[in-house]
Amino acid sequence: MAVWMVLLTLGSLLCAIGGASAAGPKILTSPEVTAGSNVVISCNITEVPTAVKGHYWMKGETKLDSNETTLDFISYMIPKVDHQTSGEYHCIFETVPISKGTVYVKVQPYVVAYKKTEHGNEGDVIALTCKCNSYPPVTQWTWYKMVDQVPQPLVNGTEDRFYIKSNGSRTDLRILSLNLEKDPGKYMCNGSNEVGEGSAVVDLRVRSRLAALWPFLGIVAEVLVLVTIIFIYEKRRKPNEVPDDDDGGSAPLKGNTANNKDKNVRQRNAN
Repeated sequence: MAVWMVLLTLGSLLCAIGGASAAGPKILTSPEVTAGSNVVISCNITEVPTAVKGHYWMKGETKLDSNETTLDFISYMIPKVDHQTSGEYHCIFETVPISKGTVYVKVQPYVVAYKKTEHGNEGDVIALTCKCNSYPPVTQWTWYKMVDQVPQPLVNGTEDRFYIKSNGSRTDLRILSLNLEKDPGKYMCNGSNEVGEGSAVVDLRVRSRLAALWPFLGIVAEVLVLVTIIFIYEKRRKPNEVPDDDDGGSAPLKGNTANNKDKNVRQRNAN
């Protein structure tokens, strides 16, 4: 019985050691950041199963230069919190296996229009696009048509011509069969996340179906004017501009001149 109790106690100790080992190290990170300048983020690792040989920061696929600190502590300074510096910052400790902590830098959506002004022809299909590359991603996109400076919401299927397709970083508003009277104007895309919201405006201009023909009609008009000028010039040429062959036909013949001279000489001799 005593042997059984010893084995049971030993098994419990081994399970406790294994559980502690499986739990791994603890990494304490600084709170998430939403604003500020010269903000310092940090990570501190404890209960490390193996020695820490080094550490560094990663943001996406980019390795960042970290400040010189102790092996169990690492920090990084963000000059300014905005849409460019927002994201997930990973502190990496070189242990076996690798240990990692994450600090979140969050901002409201920074929304930009792919093109601030879009041009389309009457009857065509056009897509208006807005993007957002800040963190966290946009959770809801909304499109509006500005009518007398008042935003009117658009949803999928509006007038059977407006369709919206969106994801966390992009939204597209497709307009079918552009209408020359109804569709021109300003459209606003609005994106929101857990921090706030942002928006951008796209100016849509619609041209008439005949707009594409204007260059061709201009060329035709130029040709007609040129032909008319040439025709008028030919009609107004001076009448005395006669070819040289006509002048040769009116000159006296040499043979007739010689005969006239002979007649004059005979008449003189007879007298």
